[in-house]
Amino acid sequence: MRILIAEDDPVSRRALEATLAKWGHHVIVTGDGAGAWRALQGDDAPPLAILDWMMPEMDGVEVCRRVREAAGRQPTYIILLTAKGTREELVAGLTAGADDYVIKPFDAAELRARVGVGARVVELQQSLAARVRELEEALAQVKTLQGLLPICAYCKKVRDDENYWHQVETYVARRTDARFSHGICPTCWTEHVKPQLDQLKSGRG
Repeated sequence: MRILIAEDDPVSRRALEATLAKWGHHVIVTGDGAGAWRALQGDDAPPLAILDWMMPEMDGVEVCRRVREAAGRQPTYIILLTAKGTREELVAGLTAGADDYVIKPFDAAELRARVGVGARVVELQQSLAARVRELEEALAQVKTLQGLLPICAYCKKVRDDENYWHQVETYVARRTDARFSHGICPTCWTEHVKPQLDQLKSGRG
């Protein structure tokens, strides 16, 4: 998992980077909020970010707020790393857009568990986004029949835009994903098929 770290304290930043790298994550590091905001604006932004609350230029809460206000991009899972432990402060961080938080100094087992939750959420979001793209592509390929279709009153062929006549099933199949299987309706069975069968039977007799 690609993870962004934004931490202004070099000792904490190095410990966090080494810990995440040991767990197999690819870590992108920045030392302030402005750098984190720039990293999260790109098309290839890391899907998970761990942001220190108190940073120069722009704090982690402001980065959260800006990320959530940005439209038209894959959401980032954000974990706030903070020494602020009061209920009011944590609520403020979550309200600003953080998904989770870890109290400093962080416990490695707790951090790993919270990062694991974030990674699962990111994977689910990516899977859903891929499915949505597949559905959008499928809908874009669907061709619909609309407007007035000239149809022959006798043979029931349909005339296309280039003035060529086609069997109905051929016309529809070329313009939609529909496919036909042939059968005989009750009316046609009574009016056409049954008389022919009766004639054949009487001929054999």
